[in-house]
Amino acid sequence: MSATRPSAGPELMLPGLREVYAAYVREADALPALPGPLQAEVWTSARLGGLEAAAPHAQGRRAALGDLVTCLRAAATPGARAFLRALAAIGPAEVRRAAGRAAGALADVPAAAWEDALGRVVPGQVWLIQEGPLDGDRLVCEFRYAEAGTAGLHALAVRLSHGDVPAELVIVGDVPALLGAARQAMQAELCVVQPYDPAAVGRRLRAALAGGADLPEECYPALPLARHRAALLPGG
Repeated sequence: MSATRPSAGPELMLPGLREVYAAYVREADALPALPGPLQAEVWTSARLGGLEAAAPHAQGRRAALGDLVTCLRAAATPGARAFLRALAAIGPAEVRRAAGRAAGALADVPAAAWEDALGRVVPGQVWLIQEGPLDGDRLVCEFRYAEAGTAGLHALAVRLSHGDVPAELVIVGDVPALLGAARQAMQAELCVVQPYDPAAVGRRLRAALAGGADLPEECYPALPLARHRAALLPGG
């Protein structure tokens, strides 16, 4: 598709989505006020997941991501800078470098307080929760933000159904509450909770999350962030 350059904005590869990009730019105004990097990454993941659900083919998705970076760079607002930094940190590999360059061009735009922490997480304990033969495996992978201590603890929880197809993707902010509830259920003999090999989980999750066409619709908001976290697990 040939690009056009209407006077309303920058040149785009998919000009028919201009209003979609404009809506994302407007929504990004609320991004710098979020309390921390996890909330910002969850916010960003939801927008990226929406784009992927709307443009499931790789070529169209790459074009949409490039257009989004172009529109954010042109907006040059604090929210646009924060969005670009988040894209550079946890977005798909094909957009990270371009997003980082675009954010770097906005050096005079105020930065969000948590900007430097985006994507800087380290993996921790991994748990396998099995509730029944028909429920599949629920994998809970703990992560912490570098230099944030327990305040940065969170988890990726993925339920894999038959054939390791993702049935549920959740980013968990209160890990102790999640594991506490799981252990109570285990005491009631409703499930089994046990530590699991992080390398084995890393391989399973990266393979399971690589696609996306067959995922339930409710999985898309967490999918980009889930891929980022899975890529940090050992076993690659």
